[in-house]
Amino acid sequence: MTKKALVFFVFAGIAAASSCNCVSEKQCRDAGASELVTSAEATVVRTVSGKVAGYVDDGIFTYKGIPYAKAERFMPPVPADPWEGVRSSRAYGPTCPQEKRTGWYSDEQAFAYDWNDGFPDEDCLRVNIWTPGINDGKKRPVMVWFHGGGYAQGSGQEQPSYDGRNLAAKGDVVVVTLNHRLNVLGFLDLSEFGEKYAESGNAGLLDLVAALDWIQENISDFGGDASNVTIFGQSGGGGKVTTLLATPSAEGKYHKAVVQSGAMMTTMESKWSRKIGAAVVEELGIAPCKIDEIQKVPYERLLEAGTKAIAKIRPEALEAGYSSFIFGWAPTVDGNVLPRQPFAPDAPEQSRNVPMMIGTTIHEFTMSSYIPQLKNASREDVISFVRTTYGEKTDEFVSLFEKTYPDHQPIDMIDVDFIFRPGTIGQAGLKADQGGAPVYMYMFAWESPVLDGIFRSNHCMEIPFVFYNTDVHSSMTGGGKDAMKLAEKMSQAWINFAYTGNPQVKGLPEWPAYDSENGAAMIFNNKCEVKFNHDKELMEFMKQFPFQGF
Repeated sequence: MTKKALVFFVFAGIAAASSCNCVSEKQCRDAGASELVTSAEATVVRTVSGKVAGYVDDGIFTYKGIPYAKAERFMPPVPADPWEGVRSSRAYGPTCPQEKRTGWYSDEQAFAYDWNDGFPDEDCLRVNIWTPGINDGKKRPVMVWFHGGGYAQGSGQEQPSYDGRNLAAKGDVVVVTLNHRLNVLGFLDLSEFGEKYAESGNAGLLDLVAALDWIQENISDFGGDASNVTIFGQSGGGGKVTTLLATPSAEGKYHKAVVQSGAMMTTMESKWSRKIGAAVVEELGIAPCKIDEIQKVPYERLLEAGTKAIAKIRPEALEAGYSSFIFGWAPTVDGNVLPRQPFAPDAPEQSRNVPMMIGTTIHEFTMSSYIPQLKNASREDVISFVRTTYGEKTDEFVSLFEKTYPDHQPIDMIDVDFIFRPGTIGQAGLKADQGGAPVYMYMFAWESPVLDGIFRSNHCMEIPFVFYNTDVHSSMTGGGKDAMKLAEKMSQAWINFAYTGNPQVKGLPEWPAYDSENGAAMIFNNKCEVKFNHDKELMEFMKQFPFQGF
């Protein structure tokens, strides 16, 4: 081929590849992927602190890293500083400083969860928003997501699943995620050192209330309805939802609630949180009369002192018979910010009229994910293993388990969750017995095919289905057709619940409200079905072996 012919061939190929059979450049763009709109003029929204600009991703207006409040260390949050001009809000803001994530050292976990831990800074009070429209006067349901990680770790961006674009587009809803203070920064109780620190043990909880306040003041310009806010969260995020249902300053700022694998009905008592606070101060060598020096202690040293203090006080609390789902960094019943235990001895009166949805995954913390050789263990080997837990009651356990799950694999006797499920039943029962708004129960039983199925239906597995992100988080779900079909139903159930307080969806069986008698639970799997008290006897047995908490 001559040089002239080669040049002609190359240019002809480029022209053919770029023409797309379009007669104009605009038609070419429209025929391909949607253009990302980043114009400030097209995306400006006014907030109480100033104007923000985001971007439009395939029709969804997106804003990241907007300050919703500010706070000095250990102090309650206050309104964010105002700014002049237009603030760019197109990238996630800082995350709360926290311990290094040990999961990064497991290649399988790092691959599947695909965490984005961002960049840490104590100035971390930020919201992220996805909405189909701005400044349009529409009143879309608002869905506010609280991340997991207990009260010590995590962020509003940590998993690909948390991206709100697909859920906002599918449901015509406004999705909000956020960061708040965690661990020693959010829950160090220094109240015995003076009135200045009276609310330090609940600083992180007050951040959540501040975020809800910001939503009440600003969300209408983002196309949302401040009178229809659903709070939902998973694991520690579910605990946050549970606690907010009993937090007086949050009353009226949410209208529906979803607790996913996070039924934490009790939390820290002031007696023990104050002991931890005193132990931290002692560990740091700070004299009580100079308590303000703690404001300047480097974070790493502060966290180390907090870890040592919890380890020191925990044995004393256990010996005294104290029991809580999380010991250490968690909200504390201080008689002020949190005047009572969230769901003990009963459901809080302030949220009587708030509809709830609550559930778990069937496996949660799947032991065979971490010890793969267990997956193919024989029935005899599994029974020998569980005998170390159930002792002389092992035969009774095996009999009840096999009655509850007749199609089980031997490993199921180890992998099926007994950590979150009992509390979930307890919380749903208290809510139903209250006689107010309904509560709906679910169990997520779909098993991921990723990495030869090692994750099964583990902790966090339902999140990409709820957010309609099984393709976005394919490293967790595999992104296949079965996952997409189930995500279609599940995300719509959450959307419908946000609209009406009822999760009923076309394509799902009739989903009755839960009560202590019927024990109704929607089982999410390739075939969805409602079961009634399917594990009641087994869970009654498990009350003899209560989970002692983290």
